[in-house]
Amino acid sequence: MIRPARLGPADVARLGAAGLRARPLRVFLSALGVAIGIAAMLAVVGISTSSRAELDRTLDRLGTNLLTVAPGEGHGGERATLPIESTAMVGRIGPVESVSATGAVEKAVYRNDRVPTGQTGSIAVLAAGPDLLATVRATTRHGTWLTPATAAYPTVVLGATAARRLDLPGVGTRVWLGGEWFAVVGILAPVPLADELDSAALVGWEAARRFLSFDGHPTRLYVRTAQSEVAAVQAVLGRTANPESPDEVAVSRPSDALAARQAADRTLNGLLLGLGAVALVVGGIGIANTVVISVLERRAEVGLRRALGATRRQIRTQFLTESLLLSALGWAGGAVLGIAATALYAQTQRWPLVVPAWATAGGLAATLLIGAVAGLLPAIRASRLSPTEALTSP
Repeated sequence: MIRPARLGPADVARLGAAGLRARPLRVFLSALGVAIGIAAMLAVVGISTSSRAELDRTLDRLGTNLLTVAPGEGHGGERATLPIESTAMVGRIGPVESVSATGAVEKAVYRNDRVPTGQTGSIAVLAAGPDLLATVRATTRHGTWLTPATAAYPTVVLGATAARRLDLPGVGTRVWLGGEWFAVVGILAPVPLADELDSAALVGWEAARRFLSFDGHPTRLYVRTAQSEVAAVQAVLGRTANPESPDEVAVSRPSDALAARQAADRTLNGLLLGLGAVALVVGGIGIANTVVISVLERRAEVGLRRALGATRRQIRTQFLTESLLLSALGWAGGAVLGIAATALYAQTQRWPLVVPAWATAGGLAATLLIGAVAGLLPAIRASRLSPTEALTSP
């Protein structure tokens, strides 16, 4: 009895590749379906991971040890106030490294004195101390921050959003603030952990008292504390800032808000991953269709190979290999598209590029699994064709 020749892995790969080369357009369209699914999944994972890496980098730079203190609601439903001495009292807490305050000034700021009253662009006017910038770890994009010398005079530093809304030429111009001209000496870069400063016009504490009738009560304290003592300081801030009414004090940790926003983004990412998985399944259906049509079109070839001694297993392996190669082509194209999309988006956002290795490897495993499932039935069907039936079919 003559034993059939055994096909090595290289022979099987050549047979599978030959079948794909014979139908390039059909192969391209089928692989494209898989590529879209893989690209969508990798882009979602890559962009989400890059965003988290940027958040981690931001928190490492700004620190998670910043706490804010603000007046809450009074017992009668009115807005509570913080004592004028609250900043100094909080500064006496042992683990507190620095504390600074801002105070709301009931005045409006305009680009010039000809802008109609009320068209303020939702820009808040805040009194601030010279140490605020260091406490919140903010930076100026243009100009300088308030100094002990300039803080006593009609000068103002604008937040990034405030400067954009006022549409000013830059530092050195003047704005109409509370019926007085104030010189713009600086414009801040965005402040991630204190975004309320972005839409504010900040004047010196003493200047606010002299020119804007500021009462001196702080409306928000920024407290930088030792990293290991954040929870302990947070527990006593209310009683320290307002000993008479500690329940009228709201204490928060801005970094928690960033983490919560990131958690909300992950919910959306789950939805997008589901859509990517659907696209991948649709691509698998395209592979199954391609392999089924390939079997029908190549019945004569299958019959001839069976007549020449090819076993059912060899026929089955050939078509299953075609399906796996088609899946691998789709994965390769999808991986390139997904990584390129992630890199492009990360570059526009100035994020670090992070594409987890597990996502790429998992995408390959999922693609090959879908390809194997999609090609298994057509491969079994091809292997069951008898030589006589295959050769005599039209």
